[in-house]
Amino acid sequence: MKQVLETIIKNIVENQEAVSINEKEEAGKITYEVKVDDKDMGRVIGKQGKVANSIRTLMKALGSKEKKKVVIEFLG
Repeated sequence: MKQVLETIIKNIVENQEAVSINEKEEAGKITYEVKVDDKDMGRVIGKQGKVANSIRTLMKALGSKEKKKVVIEFLG
């Protein structure tokens, strides 16, 4: 799942080298901390958070297949 998230994020941002994703797993819950360049944060979040919500929805669907809760945090 981390590779899918990384592919999505890298195709949105301009500075692909600045993308880093930290994965934490505990008690059936996976938390992804996504760090991007400050200039690309607006691209990842989108207008009114629509892009970020779409990414979260997609990852939650992938997580439900594995019966795990997925949380994505976007860090600047």
